[in-house]
Amino acid sequence: MKKKFIKRLLIFLASIILLSLVYIPLFNDMKFGLDLKGGFEVLYQVKRSDSKKLTSEDMKSTYDVIKRNVDSLGVAEPEITMEGKDRIRVKLAGVTDIENARKVLSNVANISFRDTSDKLLMDSSVIKGARLSYDESGKPAISLLVKNKEKFLEATTLVSQKQNGNNVMVIWYNFENGVNSYTKDRETCGIQGSVCLSAATVSQGFSSDVIITGNFTKEEAEGLATSINAGSITTKLTEISSQNVNASYGQGVLSKTLAAGVIGMLLVIIMMSLLYKFAGFIEGISLLLYMLLVMGIFWLIGGVLTLPAIAALILGIGMAVDSCVITNERITEELSFGKSLKNAYETGNSYSWSSIFDANVTTLIVAIVLFVLGESQVKGFATMLIITIFSTMFIMVFLNRKILKSFVNTEFFNKKPNSFIRLKKQILNKMEDKKFDFMSLIKKCFIITALYLIIGIVILVLKGFNLGIDFRAGTDVTIKAENINVSNIKDDFNKLGYDIVTVTKQENDEVYVKLNNELKEEGINKVNRYFKNKYNATTLVNVVTNIVKQELVKNAIYSVLIAMIAIIIYISFRFKFSYAISSILALTHDVLFVMILFSLLKIEVNVIFIAALLTIIGYSINNTIVVFDRVRENISNKKGKLKESELKEVVNKSINETITRSIYTTITTIIPVVCLMILGSKSILPFNIALIIGLVAGLYSSVLLAGQLWFSIEKRRINK
Repeated sequence: MKKKFIKRLLIFLASIILLSLVYIPLFNDMKFGLDLKGGFEVLYQVKRSDSKKLTSEDMKSTYDVIKRNVDSLGVAEPEITMEGKDRIRVKLAGVTDIENARKVLSNVANISFRDTSDKLLMDSSVIKGARLSYDESGKPAISLLVKNKEKFLEATTLVSQKQNGNNVMVIWYNFENGVNSYTKDRETCGIQGSVCLSAATVSQGFSSDVIITGNFTKEEAEGLATSINAGSITTKLTEISSQNVNASYGQGVLSKTLAAGVIGMLLVIIMMSLLYKFAGFIEGISLLLYMLLVMGIFWLIGGVLTLPAIAALILGIGMAVDSCVITNERITEELSFGKSLKNAYETGNSYSWSSIFDANVTTLIVAIVLFVLGESQVKGFATMLIITIFSTMFIMVFLNRKILKSFVNTEFFNKKPNSFIRLKKQILNKMEDKKFDFMSLIKKCFIITALYLIIGIVILVLKGFNLGIDFRAGTDVTIKAENINVSNIKDDFNKLGYDIVTVTKQENDEVYVKLNNELKEEGINKVNRYFKNKYNATTLVNVVTNIVKQELVKNAIYSVLIAMIAIIIYISFRFKFSYAISSILALTHDVLFVMILFSLLKIEVNVIFIAALLTIIGYSINNTIVVFDRVRENISNKKGKLKESELKEVVNKSINETITRSIYTTITTIIPVVCLMILGSKSILPFNIALIIGLVAGLYSSVLLAGQLWFSIEKRRINK
């Protein structure tokens, strides 16, 4: 038995060590967001310059223009995404010359038709566009659609009359006098990335649509048609939000965040080992496999690691541990009833499954809502949260159970189950009369909760929120420099002529400024240059216009409402309607509790705060579902119709049986969040504070509100 146990333990540890080596290349190949690497992000609103309705073709052509402009910057792994029907977001991580990047991005594409001497023959106004076609022999070609037939006839006739070798019409993309010329660029003409798109021989004048032929592949012909269309678009770009992060600023944030993650992980492993001995140690080490799977999937789908995504990952650790705690508590209960370790392990795993499944599904609902309705950073958070949920089910539920079962089967712990998992000190069924009477606190809890919620809502209405840039529009500037102080910064912005909302000191060398002004390109560049020259400072500038603000506010409201409704439907389906109503009332308490404290303490509310609220909803429902799952189980163990006193006893027993799990999972989730709050970036500090407040509120509501609310609803039904 002992040899078998040692052999399996060594194989397990060796496997973990070998697999952990994958972390280094995986991390080195990971794409990092602006907040961790520095760079530039801008959101454009696309409109037609002729005031006509914007079409999908217009958006595609504008996208192509931006993509070519980005390619000219030589940025590695840029992100260009269409958002909605009229927006394009561009993220350029690692860019250092932000002023030049903004200028290049906003360049309007221009197609021109010239002769071999670079003389302009006609511009893009002569054509409607281009599309893939085929010549008479079936080879790929480009169909050029003509709008001004007279001008086109004049230009093509002029070229056709030139001597052989010079009777060529050259199509250029953003031709620059003094930089480009046919003499210099003819060798690369037609090659991808060249501004010389095509050089077509013209034998006669044309007054209609024409076919450009050549030795094109289908991909080359499509690319040329796309470039011609991109250069003849009739759209204009309006910058409606932007963010720039100095590279050194981003690298500092990355190192702090990594340190927070590593320390948080180690503390969770230590805590699990102390709480559940050998089983807890194996589960803690399995977290390394869990992390590897999460990061591997995120890398495979081309995910970009940002601060919110890391926050979701750390939160996912807490949820992964939660599944282990639920199972471990059930195993210890079964052992306390006198069962053998093998039977207790099997039964505990079986009984804990429904709680784990329901808890993860409700969190998945929230993550999907966030992904569908969230903007850029929130989508990254939601993507990571979705991956952590599936990874939890595979690693921490399926695989981890198989690993622990292999150790149970060695029979090494048969005579000392307390070494495998920490046992309860007394037999549970002899302790029922000594359990704490939570149900006796119903009236007190309801009165106290109602009072602070009423007072809190009044404060919330009167004081409002300390709105971040996402929900008030304007500009936020973070300035980082040595020996910097608030009074000097106020004077500086007054000299620059900007309307200051607040100026606060964040760290010894960092000042955070809110402006009412929505800075444009010129203003952002002016601010960056001013503080660079005066203080040798690094700056982070975020701009949100009123257009984006309205969209974010609308999506925030929709997100919370849709998540609540989806959870009601799911719990009604899995349990019944009374469970769903009491769950939502408990969740409403948690959300209001966080909102009231944020209003009272004047902590900034931004779009990541909404992600925190929805995460709290998902996590708090976990606690409540575990209690309700036990209530349902205990009711099923009783025969016949329950009286009010029996129902009260069932709820009280269920809370007592699950309170240890609720406390442990709250603590294990709070640990990495606290590490992130202390060591991590200040930019997601509101997110971390919201999570900690929400986790504590969720513990309170699941233990002292949810079950009692359900009892109050069911009591009325019984009495009727």
